[in-house]
Amino acid sequence: MKQNPQRPHDFEAGADDALAAARNLPPGRERIEALKAAGRLRNAADVHGLIVAKRRKSPRDGSQGKKNED
Repeated sequence: MKQNPQRPHDFEAGADDALAAARNLPPGRERIEALKAAGRLRNAADVHGLIVAKRRKSPRDGSQGKKNED
């Protein structure tokens, strides 16, 4: 069974939840690691958003990504 890819806002929500959970931990190694993991999730959400935005962007010249062979 093929899974549906997550939408960008799902990645963002996961990153926000991870950050909130990490902030609620007491100071120490576990909190530091949780904050790092939340940062990685935020980065993944940002990168995924950029990739999706690039795919949806329509080309200005109508060539749909093909090089002009004139």
